Amino acid sequence: MSLRAKAVAGIFWNFTDQLLRRGLGVITTLILAFFLAPDAYGLLAMMAVFIAIATNLMDSGLRQALIRLSKVTEKDLSTAFYTNLLLGTIAYLLLFLSATHIAAFYDEPELTQLIRVLGLVVLVNAFGSVQIALFHRQMNFKAQLIAGFPAAIVSSFAAIGLAYFGAGAWALIAQIFISTALTVLLLWRLSDWRPTRAFSISSLQNLFSFSYKIFLSGALDTAFKNLYVIVIAKLFTANIAGLYFFAEKLRELVLSQIVGAIQNVTYPALAISQNDNVKLKKNYRQIIIVTTFLIFPTLLFLAALTEPLFRLLLPQKWWAAAPYLQLLCLSGLVYPLHSINLNILKVKGRSDLFLYLELVKKLITIAILLISYRYGVIGILIGQIISSVICYIPNSYYSSKLINYSASEQVKDFLPALSLSLLLGGLTYTAVRHTDWHPMVTLALFGLGGALLYLILAHALRLQAYSSTLKLLRSKIRT
Repeated sequence: MSLRAKAVAGIFWNFTDQLLRRGLGVITTLILAFFLAPDAYGLLAMMAVFIAIATNLMDSGLRQALIRLSKVTEKDLSTAFYTNLLLGTIAYLLLFLSATHIAAFYDEPELTQLIRVLGLVVLVNAFGSVQIALFHRQMNFKAQLIAGFPAAIVSSFAAIGLAYFGAGAWALIAQIFISTALTVLLLWRLSDWRPTRAFSISSLQNLFSFSYKIFLSGALDTAFKNLYVIVIAKLFTANIAGLYFFAEKLRELVLSQIVGAIQNVTYPALAISQNDNVKLKKNYRQIIIVTTFLIFPTLLFLAALTEPLFRLLLPQKWWAAAPYLQLLCLSGLVYPLHSINLNILKVKGRSDLFLYLELVKKLITIAILLISYRYGVIGILIGQIISSVICYIPNSYYSSKLINYSASEQVKDFLPALSLSLLLGGLTYTAVRHTDWHPMVTLALFGLGGALLYLILAHALRLQAYSSTLKLLRSKIRT
C-alpha cells in the first residue's frame, strides 16, 4: 500500500475511532449531567492538570521520538518501555505525596483520596505507550479503534451506574480508570511486540536528544492549558469550575474529533518525507485547507446553537455553562492552526524551536491572564480568545522558515472557509436570538439547514477546500 493510501486509510480509521469514542463520550457526558452536580466536575477539573503533568512526565516525549525515527530497533522499543515504567512510578509517587498539599491549596479535603486513586492511570498508561507508538508508526489506527471503543463502552456504563447510585466524583474517576486499563489490555492483546531485556543507554540518549524538549514543551503546554481551570477553581467556587470544565470538555469532544484524527495520522506519515520541503509544504497546505474547512463551521455553528442545545439536552443546573462554551468555541478556531504548525516542527526534528515557542506563548498567556482574571470568568474566556490569536503569529513564523509556508499563505488558504463560516454562523446566532421556538425545531432548522447551506455555497463558490475534502473522501472510497 502506498504512503498516500496508508495515510487516507489511517485518517478514516482514526476519524472513525474518534467519532465513535467521542460520540459515546458526548452521550455519556449528557447522561451523567442528570445525576452529577457541577461540583463533581469541579473536583475533576482541579485534579486534571496534575494528572496530565504526571502523564507527560511518564511519557517524556518518548512516544513522539519513536514515531519519528526512520528506523526503530528492538533496543529502542524496550529502552523506551522500561523508561516509561520508571518515570511512571516516579510520577505516581510524586502525585501520591503531593495529594494532601493539592487538596489544601483548593481547600477540598476529598481531593486527597481522589488524586491517589486517579493517579494510578499514569502507571497503567506507561504499559501502553510503546504499543501506541508502534501502531502509529504502522498507521494502524484500526487496532486502536478495536481496543478503545469497547473500553469506552464498558467505562461509560460503569460511570453512569455509579453516578445513578450517588457516587459523585468517584463515578468520573471510575470511568477514566476503567477506560485506560481496558484499552491498554486490549492493545497488548492486539500487538505482537513484547519487551525484551534489551536496554541501551546509547538508545536512551538518542531518544532523549529529541524527546526531552518535547517533554518540557508538553509540560508547559499542559500546565498552561489547565491554568485557566486552576485560576477559576482557586478564585471562584467548585461549582463555577465545574461549569467551565464541563463546557471545555464538550468543546474538546468536538474539536479533537477532527483535528486529532488528522494530526495523529499526518505526523507519522509526513515524518517519512521530512527532508523533502516541497512535498511537505504541499501536504501541509492540504491539511490546513481540509481541517479548517471542517472545523470552522463546526465550532461556529456549535457556538450559535449552544443555548437551544443546552435547553434540549441538559437539566437547568448546567445552562449557566452555555456562554462559557460559546466563547471556548471561538478560542478553539485557531487551535488546528497551532497544532498543524507545531507538527511541522516535530516532523523536521526541531524540538528546540518547539520548546522555545512554548516559552514565548506562555509568557503571552500569563500577561493576558493577569489582566483578564479581574473581569471574572467571562473576562478570562475573552482573554483566551485574544491569547490564541496572538500566539498564532510565533507558531506560523517557523513554518515559513522551515518549509517556506508563511502565515500570509496560510491565511489565504483558510480565509475563504473562515469567512463563509463566520457569515453563516453569525446569521444563525442572530436568528436563534430572535426566535422563541422549541429547541428541537431550532436545532433542526438552523443546524441542519445551516450545514447544508454551507456545503451548497462552498460548492457554488468553488472553494478549494471543498474540492480537496471531496477528493480526500473519494480516495478513501477507492481504497
